[in-house]
Amino acid sequence: MATVRALRAALWGEGLRLRLGNGRTPLRQVRVHHYRCCSNAHFVKPEYSAFNKSPLRISAQSRFFRTSAAFNGQVVQFKLSDIGEGITEVHVKEWYVKVGDAVSQFDSICEVQSDKASVTITSRYDGVVRKIYYSVDDTAYVGKPLVDIETEAVRAVIPEQDVVEAPAVLNEEHTHQEIKGQKILATPAVRRLAMENNIKLSEVVGTGKDERILKEDILNYLAKQTGAILPPSPEISPPPPEPALSKPKGPPPVPKPITPIMAFTGKDRTEPVKGIQKAMVKTMSVALKIPHFGYCDEVDLTRLMNLRKELKAVTEDRGIKLSFMPFFLKAASLGLLQHPILNASLDDNCQIITYKASHNIGIAMDTQQGLIVPVVKNIQVLSVFEIAAELNRLQILGSANQLGTNELTGGTFTLSNIGSIGGTYAKPVILPPEVAIGAIGKIQVLPRFNAKGEVIKAQIVNVSWSADHRIIDGATMARFSNLWKSYLENPASMLLDLK
Repeated sequence: MATVRALRAALWGEGLRLRLGNGRTPLRQVRVHHYRCCSNAHFVKPEYSAFNKSPLRISAQSRFFRTSAAFNGQVVQFKLSDIGEGITEVHVKEWYVKVGDAVSQFDSICEVQSDKASVTITSRYDGVVRKIYYSVDDTAYVGKPLVDIETEAVRAVIPEQDVVEAPAVLNEEHTHQEIKGQKILATPAVRRLAMENNIKLSEVVGTGKDERILKEDILNYLAKQTGAILPPSPEISPPPPEPALSKPKGPPPVPKPITPIMAFTGKDRTEPVKGIQKAMVKTMSVALKIPHFGYCDEVDLTRLMNLRKELKAVTEDRGIKLSFMPFFLKAASLGLLQHPILNASLDDNCQIITYKASHNIGIAMDTQQGLIVPVVKNIQVLSVFEIAAELNRLQILGSANQLGTNELTGGTFTLSNIGSIGGTYAKPVILPPEVAIGAIGKIQVLPRFNAKGEVIKAQIVNVSWSADHRIIDGATMARFSNLWKSYLENPASMLLDLK
């Protein structure tokens, strides 16, 4: 009986490795895998001298095992390399391979999300994936292994041979493993809905094409798990006729609610702070240590709007969409030439001010992954059309979640067009190590007085500035804002200062 237990313990799990050989011959390695179920277990006579002993039979329900020998098998740990910018950890978004898949050099292994950008990790080896260290939504660390890959050059498998059986594993486990290995079809919105409700997509039956999981499948699965039941439709019947001469006795009856009250079955959920949200926590925690100075004003964009209408057809013929933002950015760059302190940075000890030569202006952009700030670089040497073309490129990359580290770093000044969503005034927060930021509200048609005292219709936009009050005073911020405002209210004046 002890022998039976020892045999079961040795063979239980996915596989068994045996070392074969003697003192004079090289060792060979045998890997044992489970294959199917049978009623009895026994050793068969193998071709290796190590098994030349009397056969052993065990009467028990067990699993039939099969062996395959790999000579000089070598498994390489594929580690997550440094992706720059001081990033030490990333968030695993999606796996493109599973255990047992064959991969070649430069094949996509997985997609990870850092606090700055989304990166696709590619293989450096030819071989077969033997182990995956992280699941989707796990946090992977730089320098730690992502997967184990058995390199293709050293794999040489001999024909399989039946060896021994081990205790049976429930068939449901094997079926579950096969389902996990398949590619689950679902849109990002469906995957997000499942993640928010802690639902594994492998447990949901898809009703779409090619078993694609739909939103309705997630909702139906959630309803089954929580036991939520839709309230029945009320049936309203007319009240019975009252007797003509009868008078009610006692207090009138209390009316019953037509719709039954349904018990609330919702539950709180928790999730870790990760990705772009984690970067926001870190950046804003540092930003709130800066003493902010605020300044607000309004700008009349009536002339600029007419100019944009004239130029819009020209830029569209060149394949570029022209918005107001290129004019806002160019006017800010011209203002920074006159007030370079706003395009500077302050060291951590508040002892040294660095004046930046390049005008790298970040623009806050709202995406499905959260708020990101791509940077338009060297605006001081770009034309309005070139700025518009670069904005178009950044918007396309941002919509596809393909902005890289180069597009998201190196900013020296920031403008946030919060008005594209709504609102007039804001209180923007400085992005360290920058020292100033502006927030532009929505454009409104409002009545204003012209030079003759007549009421006219004007296109008004509000702007809100924040500056680091340690090195920027209110007068400097006001002069910069006035200059920026003059360029936009009289766009032809920008021609005098363009280089």
